[in-house]
Amino acid sequence: MEKELVDVLLRHRGKLLAFVRSRLGDPDLAEDLFQEALLRAIRKAPDIQEEEQMLSWFYRVLRNAIIDQYRRNAAEDRRIDSVAATLSEGDFEEVEKELCECFMELLPALKPEYREMIEKLELGHEDPESAAARLGIERNNLKVRRHRARQQLKERLEQTCRTCADHGCLDCTCKKG
Repeated sequence: MEKELVDVLLRHRGKLLAFVRSRLGDPDLAEDLFQEALLRAIRKAPDIQEEEQMLSWFYRVLRNAIIDQYRRNAAEDRRIDSVAATLSEGDFEEVEKELCECFMELLPALKPEYREMIEKLELGHEDPESAAARLGIERNNLKVRRHRARQQLKERLEQTCRTCADHGCLDCTCKKG
């Protein structure tokens, strides 16, 4: 049964992925969500023999995954808004003064679109709405890209400076380190 389901879903992959992309607008996020749904489907597949029934069932799995993604985004929006409301502009300026400068040297090593996210949104303080409009993408898509940019920068910092959440950079060689 498992093999038949995988065969059917992979045969219809293009159509299924297009369904997800049309609802999310971000091809990378759509691909990730599709892969997660495919794994979930393989693990929890009901005993269905007919191809049309398999596809109908998997569309429901995809719809649920898309709804879950929107719920996660909404929860993240509320969390970010809550944190932003508690910080004043002065707080940001103090944090910036204390930041390790290593990350500046790592920016060119990031994917160009991620580097742009860091430079424009984090360092340039561009408004997310303006950035999304400039890039021609939805705000949720911008949030995903911004998160991935931050994640990639964090990974680079961990590789070069051995960063620690409690103690900052452990092997820092920048001027502030």
